[in-house]
Order: sequence, then structure tokens, then C-alpha cells
Amino acid sequence: MSHGPATEWKEDEKASRSKAKIGLWMFAGYTIVYSIFIVINVVNPNLMGLNMGMLNLAIVFGFGLIFLALILALIYNAVCGYIEEKTLRIEKLAKKHSGEGAK
Repeated sequence: MSHGPATEWKEDEKASRSKAKIGLWMFAGYTIVYSIFIVINVVNPNLMGLNMGMLNLAIVFGFGLIFLALILALIYNAVCGYIEEKTLRIEKLAKKHSGEGAK
């Protein structure tokens, strides 16, 4: 027995494009940082063996990449939530004004 969705799910083209653009920019930034990590490992692997306290540079850089991915995910989630809320507010205002104009 299916009751259907509790809310109406629709996709806003403009918001989707904005979120996709932000995601692609973040992906490009992360790819650049990751590429630097790979190039250093290929060109000068001894550099990754440098001690940085109790750990070497490879471990610090690797954990930095993991934390960067988590931070980017949190930022992306917050920005997308803001874009969706803004879109909903604009839609509500448009409905409100179109309803008032019909009276």
C-alpha cells in the first residue's frame, strides 16, 4: 500500500545549474591539489619522506587531502542548502504576489 511522497519533489533548473557549477569548481580545485601530491610523489619521492614532527610529508599531505575533501563536502552542502532555501523563498514570494494580483 503506497501513500506516495509526503512532499512534492520538483527540480529547479536554475538552482541545479548553480549547484552543478559549484560542484565542478570544487572538484577542479581538489583535482589540482591531488595532482600536486601525485606529481611530487613521481618527480621527487624523497621529498615525501621529509620528517614533519613524528610523521613524514606523505602522511601529512594524505591526511590533508582527506580533510580537504570533508571540508569541501561540508561547504558544498551548506551552499546548496542556501541556494535551495533562496529558491523556495523566491517561489513563495512569486506565488504570494501572483495571488494578490488576481484579487
